[in-house]
Amino acid sequence: MSSVLSDARWGRFWTVPNALSLLRLVLVVPIAWLLWTDGSLAWLFGLVLTACFTDWLDGRVARWSHSTSEWGKVLDPLADKFAGFLTVIVLTFRTAEPTLPLWFFGALVARDAAILAGSYFIVQKHGHVAMSIWSGKAATFWLALTVLAAILKADPPVLQFCVWITTTLLAWSFIMYVRRFIRAMTYTPPPTSESPPSPPVSSASPTPTH
Repeated sequence: MSSVLSDARWGRFWTVPNALSLLRLVLVVPIAWLLWTDGSLAWLFGLVLTACFTDWLDGRVARWSHSTSEWGKVLDPLADKFAGFLTVIVLTFRTAEPTLPLWFFGALVARDAAILAGSYFIVQKHGHVAMSIWSGKAATFWLALTVLAAILKADPPVLQFCVWITTTLLAWSFIMYVRRFIRAMTYTPPPTSESPPSPPVSSASPTPTH
């Protein structure tokens, strides 16, 4: 893995899009603390909106500045997964109501751990990071809606609906990631080097007789 990270194809680490992803990672900590302590909703929404804005902005800046890199492909989904993991674990084990079911937390952790492991093996085999797929982004969006419903203390039927929609999308996106993993691990790129040319015929070769 270290040889991959030192490869120039990974690009520069300290870019504006990567800094925005790192900022989102930092913002998750006070968000989780406010959720755990059932703190100020004004501060909570301010931090959540800031984190969402960085999520929206980092991809746009990367495209505008042509600074898309392998590092960005890692940091952006990593920040999303860390945010989802930490907020869900807080909303599962905090004392304030409402809370999320324990099985939902277990399903999320198992799925993300499997996806991260699969991504590691793809990087080891091909030397680049695969982009997120649309079903994964849809699952992340509904996970955010589920967290928002819990924060706003939605009625139990509403929260339960969000949980089941999110679970369905998590399962569907996991199947899509497994299919991509199988394709990536069984794909063998064509050889890049041309076959060596045939050796020239020597002028000293004997002339065939008829």
